[in-house]
Amino acid sequence: MKNTRLVYSTDPKDNIKCPQCHELKAECKCRPTETVQEGQFTVIFRIEKGGRGGKIVTVMEGFPRNEDYLKTLAKEFKAKCGVGGTHALTEKSGVIEIQGDKRDALKKILEGKNIKYKGF
Repeated sequence: MKNTRLVYSTDPKDNIKCPQCHELKAECKCRPTETVQEGQFTVIFRIEKGGRGGKIVTVMEGFPRNEDYLKTLAKEFKAKCGVGGTHALTEKSGVIEIQGDKRDALKKILEGKNIKYKGF
């Protein structure tokens, strides 16, 4: 971040701020959200247990970096599996974490949406 800030400007372009980082548009370094096209990406499954107090978590990564899409998809996964979970945007892709080993149920949901997947 810069150590200076805009105090006053009459130029309307100077007053437009990024909704994500709240910086001015000219100084914003946020990555744009990706458009979602079903079947154009591959989801990678993995199971994590370490660092989670012995609890098992199903992690799916490789989703497009689109906050709205991830939010609705994670909500659907949680509702259909009857468990909790979360979603996050990483540098490379979107990630959804679902509590427990729900690989079989999640794979059926992904197949219904024509989303390709890898992993066990």
